[in-house]
Amino acid sequence: MKHFILAKFKPEIAKKKSLLAPIRQLFSVADQIPGVRGAAVYPCCVDRDNRYDVMIVLDMDPEALPLYDDSEMHHMWKETYGELLEKKAIFDCEM
Repeated sequence: MKHFILAKFKPEIAKKKSLLAPIRQLFSVADQIPGVRGAAVYPCCVDRDNRYDVMIVLDMDPEALPLYDDSEMHHMWKETYGELLEKKAIFDCEM
């Protein structure tokens, strides 16, 4: 399954691009969670107000979702970046 996280930073966050490297670093250990094969971080390539800023895609077994939710990596994502987000969307699908 693919687990998509679409995140839009608050308008007052000026250096959004500078957040990409630390987000990539954070998700680089995703494959250490049992059932998670890895993660990729994609910045938006269009600068418009109605676009999300970053998409994170995790490749995982559906059964791994609770392990991901409970992982230190996921908690660090929420604690570190949650306050910086205006909104986010989560989408899961089989591919």
